[in-house]
Amino acid sequence: MRVIVHSVRTLVLTFLCLASVTTSFSQSITTGNGRYEIGLGLGPMFFLGDLGGNQGQGTTLIKDVNLPLTTLSKGLFLNVYPSEWFGLRLAVNHGFLMGDDSKIISKGGDEQFRKDRNLKFKSSVFEGYAAAEIYPTVFMEKYDGLQGKFRPYGVLGVGLFKYKPQGEYFDPSGRSYWVDLQPLRLEGQGMAEYPDRQPYKLMNVEIPMGFGFKYYIKENVYLGMEVMHRKTFTDYIDDVSTNYIDKDLFPNYLAPEQVAIAQQMHYRQNFDPQYGQNTRQPGINEQRGDPTENDSFFSTIMRFGWRLNDANSPSGRASRQMRCPAFY
Repeated sequence: MRVIVHSVRTLVLTFLCLASVTTSFSQSITTGNGRYEIGLGLGPMFFLGDLGGNQGQGTTLIKDVNLPLTTLSKGLFLNVYPSEWFGLRLAVNHGFLMGDDSKIISKGGDEQFRKDRNLKFKSSVFEGYAAAEIYPTVFMEKYDGLQGKFRPYGVLGVGLFKYKPQGEYFDPSGRSYWVDLQPLRLEGQGMAEYPDRQPYKLMNVEIPMGFGFKYYIKENVYLGMEVMHRKTFTDYIDDVSTNYIDKDLFPNYLAPEQVAIAQQMHYRQNFDPQYGQNTRQPGINEQRGDPTENDSFFSTIMRFGWRLNDANSPSGRASRQMRCPAFY
């Protein structure tokens, strides 16, 4: 009977050892032993478009950032490293974009047109993208391991983002609430009188590009910072692009409850919320936005990441603990 028990114990131990070896081998094949990273990002997001800006002519550069309109973005990412100098990233982010002409500090120059226009918007933004990362300094590193290493990198990718511009509407009682702008056709989108202006889509392609750095505080944990710019192919993130239309066309295309909203939202120079109307109206085809430049946005992101399945990760330590004992 003892022989049977001893044999069973030996068989069980042998099976567990083989299972452990098989599991470890499988992990090294499927996860690449330190080739994967997961993490999160958090930081300010900024809009660059027709609305808002600073002194002088509007641009798509950082010069036109309105700091009071800074919002917070947050996201998750997964990195795969075929090589230490080259990585592939999948990421999803959520944030808000805002533009407000009333925030422009004007000195009577080219910015006065935008200040007088007095439009503003906000929009939530969801994005997902795939990108490549290049780490040029890896070839100059002088020791193995990651802890204590500083790695700058560049990133370039392609993705999709979804947005929905809204404007602040004041009802006859003076109360305000946010309304969706795309259905109001404020620049004649989809109207027979403007056949070249079609309704814009609320999901578009983006080209994310930027640079950043990582500092590994442990072999499997890093902190970093990244500046990411998104080139887009739409000028309607803020619902402003071309010229003013005849406001008398709105009743021909909108529901009765939308007409008053559209007539207020399409032009707001000298707008008085108490009375819900403007003191003047723009001329038909007077400039409203700049169709020669598409909108864009960028963010500055603090990143925290964890490299999976390296020797010092929880999975790596667990794998070592499961190994069969060695006898000498």
